[in-house]
Amino acid sequence: MVQTSNFSKSGKDPLAIAISRSSPSWYMGRIFPPLYPPEDLLEGYRSGVISQEEYTRRYNLEVLAKLDQYDVIDMIEDDAILICWCSSEKFCHRQLVASWLEEALDIQVFEVGSKPKTKKTTRFRHRDIHMSQTTLCVH
Repeated sequence: MVQTSNFSKSGKDPLAIAISRSSPSWYMGRIFPPLYPPEDLLEGYRSGVISQEEYTRRYNLEVLAKLDQYDVIDMIEDDAILICWCSSEKFCHRQLVASWLEEALDIQVFEVGSKPKTKKTTRFRHRDIHMSQTTLCVH
């Protein structure tokens, strides 16, 4: 099951995989750079120059459109917690990643500590295709 969270809540969980451009100095878990938001997009949103709608459009175009959901799941594995800095109440790119995975793979991705929306039992099938130039990194 793929879940989302943040460093403060799940950073020490062995299933955690950071999808943010940086991580706390104490974080020793895995990282997944292909899902990092581009630096200019992140800074533009933080400074208020880029709206949430524009951030969403550009993240989908600049990051997610270049990836395949099956390849990403193959690399992060079935049980993973995708984490970044943002609290669960705030807009965040991990919400975009969760929706992207849910829509394509017919799976449910939810925030750690929250209940699944429904009792969906559908499992996705892994394809035998792997991302050729991307690896899951371990600190």
